[in-house]
Amino acid sequence: MDGEFQLGETLRGRRIVVAMSGGVDSSVVAALAKATGAETIGVTLQLYDHGAAVKRAGSCCAGQDIRDARAVADRLGIAHYVFDYESRFRDDVIADFADEYARGRTPIPCVRCNQGVKFTDLFGIARELGADCLATGHYVRRVMANGGAQLHRAIDPARDQSYFLFATTQAQLDYLRFPLGGMPKATVRAIAAQNGLTVAMKPDSQDICFVPDGDYAGIVKRLRPETAEAGEIVDMDGRVLGRHRGIAHFTVGQRRGLEIGGSPYPLYVVRLEPDARRVVAGPRAALAVAGARIEDLNWIGGDHAGPLLAKVRSMAKPVPAWLDGDHVRFELPEYGVSPGQAAVFYGGERVLGGGWIAETQAAVQAA
Repeated sequence: MDGEFQLGETLRGRRIVVAMSGGVDSSVVAALAKATGAETIGVTLQLYDHGAAVKRAGSCCAGQDIRDARAVADRLGIAHYVFDYESRFRDDVIADFADEYARGRTPIPCVRCNQGVKFTDLFGIARELGADCLATGHYVRRVMANGGAQLHRAIDPARDQSYFLFATTQAQLDYLRFPLGGMPKATVRAIAAQNGLTVAMKPDSQDICFVPDGDYAGIVKRLRPETAEAGEIVDMDGRVLGRHRGIAHFTVGQRRGLEIGGSPYPLYVVRLEPDARRVVAGPRAALAVAGARIEDLNWIGGDHAGPLLAKVRSMAKPVPAWLDGDHVRFELPEYGVSPGQAAVFYGGERVLGGGWIAETQAAVQAA
């Protein structure tokens, strides 16, 4: 068992803080840290109450995750602390999620959480505890090259989480460690089983943590009631095609839920006009995007210049593109790109940086 913590040949006398979520990944990181001989401390942030999130009594999965993290720490014989950040998470992540939907954008709350609560507040906690590094269970790699730390994609492309970490700063990267980036998931579960961890076969989370039942529209409508107001569905020329029951139910690129018959071709959500409570629908060709304007660009790619790869959705493959200032241009049209999503840039396996998509340029107009 050989976790990579990049702290030198011997870790005795070192202190590692591990962000423990209660899942198998962060639990294995704790086990790997303990095996190095370093003093290992587990830290868990209580961020939300699932019972409140889904209005279902006794459904407090966040509480169970905390109990799982504590059980793992007990099994490993390491200290474990829980910090209540529920109000901060509600204000910075959940409220932003609802606000983005209300603006007709497609939010990515996992990125907001990483760049805020996790990689800011957790950093402060780890430093206060005198840790030499903060280790997490993310599937990315920290590679030392040219005297500095670089962020690279995970070995297993199916597990790679680099898209969600584009906002990581160089100062944060210098302090972070990602021991699982070079491992397949099967190996991680095997390590958990070898250590007798009860979470060895715990399922991976498939939904946004504070929306465990997948009902995004439900939580948005509770927080921003105006998103539940009915309105028109129109075509690209403004002709009314039907009615909808609230823009909270729609994102750009969506096909299901429009419930419009009689069209000679499938219809997709092309854009949202929240002020007018209007959903604009059109053919798939109308989703083609030639480029996009990026805001709040975070660059950790050094002096990289020229062509690069861009990834504009978490499940999309990186595609050839060019970045000129705050504008990205794709070699071929991309589909289903929405303001509010992230554009993450790569030079081969290395993460160069990324930013938020502010607006898109239609491929038809570009032609």
